[in-house]
This record gives sequence, C-alpha cells and structure tokens, in this order.
Amino acid sequence: MGLLDSVLGQVLGGAAQQQPQGGALGGLGGLGDLGGLAGALGGLLANNGSTGGLGGLVSKFEQAGLGDVIGSWVGKGENLPVSGGQLQDALGGDTIASIASKLGINAQTLLPMLATMLPALIDQLTPHGKVPEQGLGNHEDLLGSLSGLLQGRQS
Repeated sequence: MGLLDSVLGQVLGGAAQQQPQGGALGGLGGLGDLGGLAGALGGLLANNGSTGGLGGLVSKFEQAGLGDVIGSWVGKGENLPVSGGQLQDALGGDTIASIASKLGINAQTLLPMLATMLPALIDQLTPHGKVPEQGLGNHEDLLGSLSGLLQGRQS
C-alpha cells in the first residue's frame, strides 16, 4: 500500500500546511489527533465503512445534488470547492457528529478540515479519473497503512 501511504502523507501534510497556526488542524494538537482524522477519513472511504466506500460516498453526494462537485474530485482537472454546509448535507449530521466526537472537536471545527482534505484526498486516490471498481480496501487495510505513515512522520 505504498501508493496510499504516499497519497495520504501528501494530503495530510498539505492540509496541515494550509491551516494557520492555531487554526482547525492546529487546534487538534498533534499527529496523534491527525491519526484520528486519518482514521475517520478511512472510515468514510473504506469499503466496509459507514458510507459504503468511495462509491457509496459518491452516491451520497449525488443524492444531495453535489454529483458535479465530487465528480470533479474523482475526474481529471480542477477540483470544485465544497462548503462545510454542503458536506453536512451530503454526509448527514449523524456522520459529522460521530467523526467530530471521535476527534474530540465540534462539527464547526471539523467541517472546514473536511472541506479542505476530502477533495484533495479523493482527487489523489483516483488518478485515472474514476472510482476503482474494487474500491479502496477495507477500514483495517487503510488504518494499517495510515498507522505506518503516521509513525514515520513522528520520527
């Protein structure tokens, strides 16, 4: 899973650099909390996750009228932006509240982070411009990959 490690490292590192000191990611307090965020993102994207994998996530966005937005992340070309409110509409308040609770933050802190990270992550995980037929793997596979990445970043 070297490619997934690389992609997640770029996305997590890029999102951390985009946030001002003390901003949304700074408020989490460190890499251990980024690991929780990575686990939450893995839960959204994993085949056995809460949304039914990347394909299920695409369906949720389409149902919320945001098919063009997530389609831009999957497809080649520029990613369309998404607001926190649009993410909440697409993912549902329960999903957002669950992720925020796991991270020990509120939804208003989580939503801007997701709005920054999710488009970049999905874009990089779909370099061929389509959702992989087999998905991205199960949650355990993604977490194993992420934990190795995060241990390397803490060294």
